[in-house]
Amino acid sequence: MRRGLSAGRVQSVAVRLVVERENEIAAFVPVEYWSIEADLKAALPPQFRAKLIKLDGEKIELGSQEVTLPLVEELQRLPFVVQSVQKKERRRNAPAPFITSKLQQEAANRLGFSAKKTMTLAQRLYEGVELGDEGQVALITYMRTDSVRLSPDAVGAAREYVAGKFGKEYLPAEPVQFKTKKSAQDAHEAIRPTSLEFEPARVQKHLERDMFRLYELIWNRFIACQMVPAVFDQTIADIEAGGAAALRITDRRARSFIFRATGQPPLEEGQRLELLQLLPEQHFTQPPPRFTEASLVKELEEKGIGRPSTYAAILSTIQDKEYVEKKENRFFPTDLGKIVNELLVDAFPRILDVEFTARMEDELDEVEEGKMQWVKVLDEFYEPFKKSLKVAEKNMRDVKREEQPTDLTCEKCGSPMVIKWGRMGRFLACSGYPGCKNTKDFIEKDGKIEVVEDLPTEENCPTCGKPMVNKRGRFGRFLACSDYPNCKTTRPITLKDVVCPDCGGGLAERRTRFGKSFYGCVNYPNCKFAAWDRPIPGPCPQCGKPYLLSKYSKKEGPYIACPDKECGYRREAPEPGSEQAPPQSAVP
Repeated sequence: MRRGLSAGRVQSVAVRLVVERENEIAAFVPVEYWSIEADLKAALPPQFRAKLIKLDGEKIELGSQEVTLPLVEELQRLPFVVQSVQKKERRRNAPAPFITSKLQQEAANRLGFSAKKTMTLAQRLYEGVELGDEGQVALITYMRTDSVRLSPDAVGAAREYVAGKFGKEYLPAEPVQFKTKKSAQDAHEAIRPTSLEFEPARVQKHLERDMFRLYELIWNRFIACQMVPAVFDQTIADIEAGGAAALRITDRRARSFIFRATGQPPLEEGQRLELLQLLPEQHFTQPPPRFTEASLVKELEEKGIGRPSTYAAILSTIQDKEYVEKKENRFFPTDLGKIVNELLVDAFPRILDVEFTARMEDELDEVEEGKMQWVKVLDEFYEPFKKSLKVAEKNMRDVKREEQPTDLTCEKCGSPMVIKWGRMGRFLACSGYPGCKNTKDFIEKDGKIEVVEDLPTEENCPTCGKPMVNKRGRFGRFLACSDYPNCKTTRPITLKDVVCPDCGGGLAERRTRFGKSFYGCVNYPNCKFAAWDRPIPGPCPQCGKPYLLSKYSKKEGPYIACPDKECGYRREAPEPGSEQAPPQSAVP
């Protein structure tokens, strides 16, 4: 299909998981359902909200407005009485210290870090950081491990710290022990601070912001793992509308509706409540969410695929190869990823099978432990693989020659338009080729093909004077003469008030072959400056860098940062429409 592609026992399964999740989402059919909540008032404030959960002792399911609204009318006439009040004590045990995969997941969820960024920062914390008079100090233990084991000295230090910092009431009677998975490699203990002398507050001034945040995360988890369980008090009240309460109060029989509330003001059994309002609401079932880095790492780990030390590299590879791309911190398969996955699953179903990959992982562990002969494992793998490879070489589809029909018609000759695969990805082409060479770019939304139309501009062509139009090509938006093909003048759309820091040329938004946005110099290939995030006018007030970057994280939202990671400057993004707000793209 194109050079530079790769497949692998783990990376191809990771791509398959992303593609199959996307297929699940595309095939998902939402189902309507309704809920009813009640705002209630007791003798003591505040008012509280309860949710309808049962009707006449059975779990209630409301599938439509026609079913729900008559119940709302019925409830309006019924008394609400507290049926039962339960007070429960919930305990949450201390979390285990970090292994590699759990550190990657927690850093992604709490800090918005990619697995690659987490491992890069952890590597630097492990190798050592300059701490002024202390010199270079390694702040954490080895960061590639799947063992939750802690040395006795480390456990003793943590217990001493907890007793001194928080008090003995927060210290369990015995050290907390954690069980490492049977399949784990126990060569290294869990990820922890090397010394509790270096509290986060003490070393903060010596660390970059993100490095400090990761160190603080590791520190807090290590200390928490040797503390008593957290204790929560939970009060659950069941409230009956109708039923026995209605019979007692109104002397009329009525159906029994049970509402449930948590965290409400003090209530007593038999207490009468005032109904303030009923809130019927329509809902629809939701498709499974797309994978984030954290959830994909978790999925790989739970299915026994790969090793913690490889997850960051795997996630990086499948993005670098453009099999998947991240949008708003979630993975989407590219067209390339979908077709490569389809071809590989058809040709090598055994190798791309999730369970096979997990079994292979176990067998490799047994080889390492001397429980299996490597020759036998290799032979059992290679012989079926060799046969599949020969069949694939002979029978694999030639995607380059395939044409996918559409219901679109060529406006130039009237022939049907088809989807073809070219060097730069998928595009619409006239089936009358070579007699008609009409092609168009397109996007696919909800399974429907939408042609990407040209946008008018206020500029005129410098060559012929005709209006210029904003077109979308394989590498993003650009300006072109509307008189094409008679006039073939084009130029990139450059960012306002920002120039290339390397050569002073303009910067334009572009796209990789498979849709990922980036910003590059218009003087390419003579100048190879490029940035994934949108450059905005600088300079950096901290280091003087001539431009800044407009970035986004799920946890913090939009923010402005210096491109020099050593500088570490960042601030909140300005409100949209202000002078420093990044310009909006011409097309979403």
